[in-house]
Amino acid sequence: MAGSKSLTGGVSNLDEMSVIEPVCAVFRRTLKGAGLKYTLERAQILDAVMRQPGLFHADELIRGLKQEGFRVSKATVYRTLKLMQDSGIIQRVLFDDDDAGRYQVVFGTSASDLLIRTDNGEATQIELPELRALCEKICARHGLTLKGHRLQVFAAPE
Repeated sequence: MAGSKSLTGGVSNLDEMSVIEPVCAVFRRTLKGAGLKYTLERAQILDAVMRQPGLFHADELIRGLKQEGFRVSKATVYRTLKLMQDSGIIQRVLFDDDDAGRYQVVFGTSASDLLIRTDNGEATQIELPELRALCEKICARHGLTLKGHRLQVFAAPE
């Protein structure tokens, strides 16, 4: 896995020396483009999301924020998560039986493909460099630059 996430958008892995724009700047640009402001509530949600160690549910995020003493509505959290998806900060991870979906932080990381067990919902991040190479080849064939990809493999024990 490429380096670890940080609030400033940097990575700890020396293999990735490219400068990454701070996550709050990316989020602010998306908000500005939508005619919205960077409010205290949105900042609190962004901070809480960036502290998530892996996959998370929106409802878990809301509970955590409330336990920390923050007053945010469910609607504000869901709208903010959508804006964060639009910003490329998080991506939604869909499970077959999960209407609400789960999310994972993708900002400042390489693509994070998942192997998902259908019997217990356990998700394991997998690295497939050959898939990334294929995606880059497809994009290049069409005169485009790869910005990301997502693969979710659903499996069950035999």
